[in-house]
Amino acid sequence: MTDLTAQLAHLQTPCLLLDEAKMARNVTRMQARAEQLGVTLRPHLKTSKSIEVARRTLTGGTGPATVSTLAEAEAFAAAGLRDILYAVGITPHKLGRVLALRASGCDLTILLDSLPQAEAVAAAARASGQAIPSFIEIDSDGHRGGLQAGDAALIEIGKLLEDSGAGLRGVLTHAGESYGVSGTQAHERFSEKERDATVSAAEALRAAGLPCPVVSVGSTPTAVAARDLTGVTELRAGVFAFFDLVMAGIGACSIDDIALSVLATVIGHQPERGWILIDAGWMAMSRDRGTAAQAVDQAYGLVCDAQGNLLEDLILLKTNQEHGIIARRDGAAGPLPDFPIGAQLRILPNHACATAAQFDRYHVLPAKGAAPLQEWPRFGGW
Repeated sequence: MTDLTAQLAHLQTPCLLLDEAKMARNVTRMQARAEQLGVTLRPHLKTSKSIEVARRTLTGGTGPATVSTLAEAEAFAAAGLRDILYAVGITPHKLGRVLALRASGCDLTILLDSLPQAEAVAAAARASGQAIPSFIEIDSDGHRGGLQAGDAALIEIGKLLEDSGAGLRGVLTHAGESYGVSGTQAHERFSEKERDATVSAAEALRAAGLPCPVVSVGSTPTAVAARDLTGVTELRAGVFAFFDLVMAGIGACSIDDIALSVLATVIGHQPERGWILIDAGWMAMSRDRGTAAQAVDQAYGLVCDAQGNLLEDLILLKTNQEHGIIARRDGAAGPLPDFPIGAQLRILPNHACATAAQFDRYHVLPAKGAAPLQEWPRFGGW
């Protein structure tokens, strides 16, 4: 029995494993891309929700960073991060928490794309006497929110933010539709859409006499594929630190880049059905079936042995709340492997964000292989 096998044997399953060496490799690669492209990397921390991961992902361990909840902003600010973007459209009832974070010394910026939001922010800035710097979201691909770069409301919102003392920090877009295409060339085209839309919006604001110091773009697929970010100042990406099967399925990474897995234990067999039962169901893996629409459907995850070696043609076919059913992929030949009761297996997830959200900690496989496993806490909430 290897040292790793012995250490894993002591863990209660299901539990979340993080391969530190793979994570470090992924982070180094993305940092190098940002440097090559001449932009600041502002990693999104919504996947990890972990102080320890943030320290290893951010420049100097302190920022700049992106978050998707105010709970994340509060936790990371308390840990010393001072440059945080809350990248979900703001609502008036959250502005009290925003002001409190800014008063604590955190340069928190917010996101909006409508005049009513801007009016609420302007009113809060006037009433408090505090700046509340904002990004205006730009729609570059019809994925979700944002204004068109040529929308007249862009200038109106910018003037309101500046005149009220709230402050206009810049423009931002996220090419979420890049998740629906495959290959470097397709992702590069979405990167160009991000650049063109935000640079055009920034130029319109500046032509109207308004500041636009930051031009922010990004998603993991476009960050990986970008070739020219002229006019852009910062690049955002999040799942790149861990990657997952969705990212592998669209060519943004390889299977070997996936740093996150769920450790599970064999609890039963149904030989006549070709099933192996494990103690990781959808409460551990999540219900995310993000690969179902891709060229290769990975069901609820790919199966590896306890050492992390991929087991060919084995998938987590079905899940109940606490039960997972492993089977051979349709059309695969050969017998089902013989894993006895109590054997441990790892499952690679479809969606790292959704799977990680099921757990309160990472069991970390240290980059130095002989070192003992570590535990890094993670948090949730909004």
